[in-house]
Amino acid sequence: MRLWRSFGRDSALVRALAVFPVAALLAGGIPAAEAKYASIVIDAESGVVLQEVNADVTNYPASLTKMMTLYLLFEDLTDGGIRLDQTFAASAHAAAQAPSKLDLRPGESIAVKDAILAVVTKSANDVAVTIAENLAGSESAFAERMTQKARKLGMRNTLFHNASGLPDRQQHTTARDLSILARALYKDFPNYYRYFSTREFSYHGAVMANHNHLMNSFAGMDGIKTGYIAAVGFNLAASAVRNNHRLIGVVMGGESARGRDQRMALLLNQCFARTGTPTAPVAASPAAEPPAAIAETETAGSSARTVAMTPPRHAARIIATATAATAVHGESWGVQIGAYSRQAAAQKAAEAAAERVHGANARNIQVSASHNHVYRAALVNLNHREAVMACRALRRHHQSCTIIAPSGVAVASR
Repeated sequence: MRLWRSFGRDSALVRALAVFPVAALLAGGIPAAEAKYASIVIDAESGVVLQEVNADVTNYPASLTKMMTLYLLFEDLTDGGIRLDQTFAASAHAAAQAPSKLDLRPGESIAVKDAILAVVTKSANDVAVTIAENLAGSESAFAERMTQKARKLGMRNTLFHNASGLPDRQQHTTARDLSILARALYKDFPNYYRYFSTREFSYHGAVMANHNHLMNSFAGMDGIKTGYIAAVGFNLAASAVRNNHRLIGVVMGGESARGRDQRMALLLNQCFARTGTPTAPVAASPAAEPPAAIAETETAGSSARTVAMTPPRHAARIIATATAATAVHGESWGVQIGAYSRQAAAQKAAEAAAERVHGANARNIQVSASHNHVYRAALVNLNHREAVMACRALRRHHQSCTIIAPSGVAVASR
């Protein structure tokens, strides 16, 4: 391992080793990563592939590995095995990890919530290993759990050997597998996915900016993870939503961070255009809007009423349904929170959103099912001002949201 990490400092040498047929040298006959450029863009709701190049070529995941580290952490949080305010202690092994790191000392404790934010923004290797050891007893045991979960998610060509993504010739994946993982994070953990949109994190007086700089420039971008090692180059898994339509992209093997970001932006814009979504944002994304001060809102109106929350391809039905509701009940606005693969997850997200919005209650919660077993969570029975203030309140909590007009159309809100 130490020898391989030293190779990681020499890009030419590592690239040569990466493409050389060294499968016989690897434990269990695992093939070496090919370290080529690869990309894929998928529809977040359906999983349909919209674009792909070398999507099944094996590559080193680099810090995109941490998406699985966080997936398992979110899983334990959801199951109640751990709490956000619980602390994890760093071992000497964790503290000794190479940068990027938070510089934890052996025996130092970090709250689970801070650990999440350190991994998301700083991509801290020492924190990733601390998470692994506290959840599984050792990093190697956690890596086995990571690989097992990858198989369950359908990541057929992925093997994890550490929790951080530091150079390891036995650790490999594909762009397709990483898109599956990114989609699973969004679908399975709606209440925790929001952490990926964190712009910066302050710890012990130091402020760390998120490495995903596209959140500052690409309309609709709200996550999720960057990565780099010399053996593969610059990687990025990203998710963006426009007009209530979310895409997930993965780019691997970029020659520079800027070039990787430009390629991702190009691919997402092309795929948004292909799906009929304008390349200019229709609704403001949470990443594009800084947190705003929230004023007190009035208690939401009278009896519950429904605003249809369905995909853009059903726009005609949306408008017809919403117009009929408006004719009977007057002005009815909504705030869509997200779409989920499980009804329980959608209900939980709606309830959590209602708790964060002053004046909202059970009458404002709606969970509606559409085809392909997608459940959409929303706050309804609002007027325009209530919808605007509700979405601002949710964004303060890093919860993505979209304001829906009585016509059923998503609208921008600043």
